[in-house]
Formats: sequence, C-alpha cells, structure tokens
Amino acid sequence: MTDAPTRPHASRGDRAVLVLEDGTRFVGRAYGALGRTLGEVVFATGMTGYQETLTDPSYAGQIVVMTAPHIGNTGVNDEDPESRRIWVSGFVVRDASRVVSNFRANGSLDDQLTRDGIVSIQGIDTRAVTRRLRDAGSMRGGVFSGPEFALGDDEQLALVRDAAGMAGQNLSSQVSTLEPYVLEAEGERIGSVAVLDLGVKTSTLRYLAQRGFEVHVLPQSTTVDELRELGPDALFYSNGPGDPAASDSQVELLQSALRDGLPFFGICFGNQLLGRALGFGTYKLPFGHRGINQPVWDKTTGTVEITSQNHGFAVDAPIEGVLDSPAGFGRVEVSHFSLNDQVVEGLRALDVPAFSVQYHPEAAAGPHDSNHLFDRFREAVVTKLHGKNL
Repeated sequence: MTDAPTRPHASRGDRAVLVLEDGTRFVGRAYGALGRTLGEVVFATGMTGYQETLTDPSYAGQIVVMTAPHIGNTGVNDEDPESRRIWVSGFVVRDASRVVSNFRANGSLDDQLTRDGIVSIQGIDTRAVTRRLRDAGSMRGGVFSGPEFALGDDEQLALVRDAAGMAGQNLSSQVSTLEPYVLEAEGERIGSVAVLDLGVKTSTLRYLAQRGFEVHVLPQSTTVDELRELGPDALFYSNGPGDPAASDSQVELLQSALRDGLPFFGICFGNQLLGRALGFGTYKLPFGHRGINQPVWDKTTGTVEITSQNHGFAVDAPIEGVLDSPAGFGRVEVSHFSLNDQVVEGLRALDVPAFSVQYHPEAAAGPHDSNHLFDRFREAVVTKLHGKNL
C-alpha cells in the first residue's frame, strides 16, 4: 500500500456522517482529514493505546470505532507507533480531545490523522454504533465529510454497498515490506529467525531481537527456495489484515518449512495460517475480537490471560481433545480458547515444532500477560539447535 494521500484538514464546523451498509446513519463532526473513506466497520474495546491501534497494519481496510469515549488526550509521540504510518481506513470516536496533555507527546492525534489522510468522524454515539455491530455483525461502511457529506443519502449508501467486503481479500501485500532487512540480536546471539511480514508490528521484532534472535524480516511474497537459501534457524509468521483463506502461497511456504523441521511460531494471522497449513479451515467471525481486554484460557498452564486482539477470522477446530492434522503433520491440539465465545485462540503441534496464538503477545500498550510466549519460542529453538536450554 502506498502512503496515504494528503487531504484537507477538518475544521470544527465541518459535518460528517458514518453510513453502514444496512442504511443506518450517524451524523457528527469531521475529524482528521476531509473526504470519503470506505471499509469494514469494526469496534475496538481498548481504553488506552489508540496510537498503537491506529498504526497496527492488521487494521488495514477497516474503519475502527473506539468504544472508549475520550480519545486523543495523550496526543501522539515518536516512540509508540507500530509501523511507519496509520493503517486504518477510517476512525470513529465520540469525544475527540481538543487538548494534548502528556509529557511524551510531540503532536496531536488530529494532526496525525490529517497528515496520513485518514478521514474520521467525532461526536457520534459510539455506544449505539457498537451495539449495532454486535447485533448485526461487522459490516461495510463509509465516512463522508467535506464535499462528500453533501452527497445524497442514496448515493452514499450505494458507494458503501459497492465496496469490497473483507472476506476473500488478501491484504498482506499492501502492508508487507518490499525488501528484506535485518535486525541484529541483542546480547548473546542464539540463532536467526525469518519473520514473514504479513503486517508485522515494531514491538514484535524488538521482542525477538531482545531474546537473542538475529531477525530477518521478509516480504510476504517470499518463496520456498528463497527461505531455504536464507537458511534460518526458525520461522515466525506475524499478524496481518485480510482473509486467511486468500493466502495460499503463505500456507504452502509454511507447510514446506514444517516438513523441513523448522521451529515455527505464529501470532494472529500467523495462527490462522498455521491452522490452514495443518489442514483445518477458517471462518469469519460475526464481529471479531478487537481490544486489549480479551480473556483467554491457556489449557497448558490452566491460567487465564488478558490479551490484546485484532482479528475477524478464526480457525475452525474443536477446542477439546488431541486432533489428527488433516494435512499429515501428526497430532495437534487447541492450546488456548476464548472465554467469551470459545473461539480457538491457539494451536500446538505435538509431532512438529510449531505453535501459535490468535492474540498479540507483543501488546505494546498492554496487557503483558502473554509476553512469555516469546521465551517459549526461544526455548524451542535453543532445544532444536543445542538439545538443551541455555
């Protein structure tokens, strides 16, 4: 995806409207950039970390509704972004703060939204939007402001209904790096890990490097031959946007790596692709899991972890019992599941060195309950290389 186009800055008198594909309309005030944007409307339940949410490439193609009412009060800074720009298609808030009050801030969220061309809306009842999405499911929508606000209701609705839905879209090519690059290991180097960038976050790469990995970040188009030529000691699949059913080449790459015995760890989108590589299907959730307060049961430890999540698709597998991999990779078990709706939240292969989770253990804005999974990955790689823990 190219950098967002520059659009005019909204002023306090500019009106805007959020239009859902079922015809529901919410009129408010323009925020960020003026214009028109279309995407899948979803809600995120985090009360903090809006800068990390906005710069998470997993949100590409989505108009994000924040359930927390007051957004923008801590401004933006140069330390918290998870990528080079804001990726959401649009942003919806109830009360956009007019004042920035934080010692780390060096700019306002409003200005950042404008610079990245993000058409947004404020001053609407985000509780009502969220309830609508919970009842009807995530749906296509659009934000219209400036000259676009003056379009007729029917024309706006037609534009929304003509927009592409999330199902069937392969968006990793729009957010992935175009060229490979390397992060050096911090401290003692234990080996190298190839990170397939499907929309990776900066904190993920930092946590891997901190655990002694030389991190090779690869484009999503990396082939089997290119991976083998690199010869990494392990493979990691990142989070990312889109429908896992539309990512056949990444599934084939992972299956090849599993046959080669390469230790694997996947998060979020990477969990769905491991599920596909093992032979399971995926499906679209009604409204997904998004926010930093999602409870997950870890069957291995018997503990509950509060997790950060952003996914609209899930692996289709029973959460109890040991399963046979339909793709021939031996025994598999669901290692984690959601306590809200029993959705699969993690997979563990018992006969090949591979595991994954559906959530974000690298959650930069918190919580950090699941950060230990990076240590588990390190131990798996060290055991594979040296037959013992360092």
